[in-house]
Amino acid sequence: MTFSTSAEQFDTDAGDDPEVADAVSAHPVFANAPRSVGFNKLRKRLIRQVRQAIADFDMLKGQKRWLVGLSGGKDSYGLLALLLDLKWRGLLPVDLVACNLDQGQPNFPKHVLPDYLSSIGVPHRIEYRDTYSVVTEKVPQGATYCSLCSRLRRGNLYRIAREEGCEALVLGHHREDILETFFMNFFHGGRLSAMPAKLLNDEGDLMVLRPLAYAAEEDLARFAAAMQFPIIPCDLCGSQDGLQRNAMKEMLAGIEAKMPGRKDAMLRALAHVDPSHLLDPKLFDFSSLSPTKDE
Repeated sequence: MTFSTSAEQFDTDAGDDPEVADAVSAHPVFANAPRSVGFNKLRKRLIRQVRQAIADFDMLKGQKRWLVGLSGGKDSYGLLALLLDLKWRGLLPVDLVACNLDQGQPNFPKHVLPDYLSSIGVPHRIEYRDTYSVVTEKVPQGATYCSLCSRLRRGNLYRIAREEGCEALVLGHHREDILETFFMNFFHGGRLSAMPAKLLNDEGDLMVLRPLAYAAEEDLARFAAAMQFPIIPCDLCGSQDGLQRNAMKEMLAGIEAKMPGRKDAMLRALAHVDPSHLLDPKLFDFSSLSPTKDE
């Protein structure tokens, strides 16, 4: 799926709306944001969705310091900007540390992220770990790298979060990521399982948070284009064709095109589960069901 919205598109309805001026005079990350009503509406919608996810899943419970994973893609840039916006406005009482894991991919532009983060005054840590060589050595030719690459990246991010004194690792997964994961598990794994907005890691010492759980990928793409983030493409898994996730993305896009609003309906369904109408006896005690007889 390709998004081509440019920053200029948001400038067509620019005006003297005080709310627009407020949007671009917030955190320095918004210094070059479009001064338009259209962009401000998009920013407000994303902010509202992030706040709703934080509230619904009680993400601030006991949290004082978050490690924000920054890959250099549109979603993680958007996540960081929205969290900075909330913190700037006094609505997010946690310290934020941005972190990029340089995985040793060839031609990775090492200067882009530290230069950008320094320019907007964000505390950050750039960590080098050559997981690229491990992945390319272990994964057979023609197979996809995503699973092993993700596990290695996540393990390093957990370690860094502990070293930085963070209680949570915050990731930029959005609505489509959650739905794609659900259908991958549904079609290929034979189970009903998605990507939780809040998760306790296996060791039990860190939370994994996804504040963009309600945000649409298309909105995040428009937001990134308007903000002119210095996007760094992934040349490892991003260059491989035929990934199962791509197939799920295309399927969902087709459904949404034919029946607009279905993605939001699917996401709502994941939050309204009726175990008694499924087939898992571990979730519902079917054996206890019996008709009531009048004596």
